[in-house]
Amino acid sequence: MMVNDGIRARELRVIDNNGEQLGVQTKQDALRIAEQAGQDLVLVSPNAKPPVARIMDYGKYRFEQQKKEREARKNQKVINIKEVRLSPTIDENDFNTKFRAAQKFLEKGDKVKASIRFKGRAITHKEIGQKVLERLAENLAEVATVEQKPKMDGRSMFLMLAPKSEK
Repeated sequence: MMVNDGIRARELRVIDNNGEQLGVQTKQDALRIAEQAGQDLVLVSPNAKPPVARIMDYGKYRFEQQKKEREARKNQKVINIKEVRLSPTIDENDFNTKFRAAQKFLEKGDKVKASIRFKGRAITHKEIGQKVLERLAENLAEVATVEQKPKMDGRSMFLMLAPKSEK
């Protein structure tokens, strides 16, 4: 932001610190008014005709902006993607272990990418792998929603699950 002597415009529409318009004035007059008030002259809208400048405490204004940014960052939720690897010929107990791991990730608020890697001739029976992924999605239906249906990518098949929103 342009402040005090950094403002290049000759004439400015000036707004005082109470929000009242002081009209169009020269840059020197506006700087003098700001100096008398013990404040800074800050260019608010440089593209207007004439440009709009406001008399305010620039240091306090910057502090408030930084405070708002910190609060916004604090409230931000970082979503990680965790991967659970399955096989097309997975047994019941192994499946339950992977199911519990995926459930734990989803409850923590992370997305889960369930993948099956086909080895050798297993790729000829993609429907078996798809059934395993759909079974996982069905079992996790109460804590997750399917974000991306099972999809082949090379020798692997993927399924994306997102945690259900707490609304």
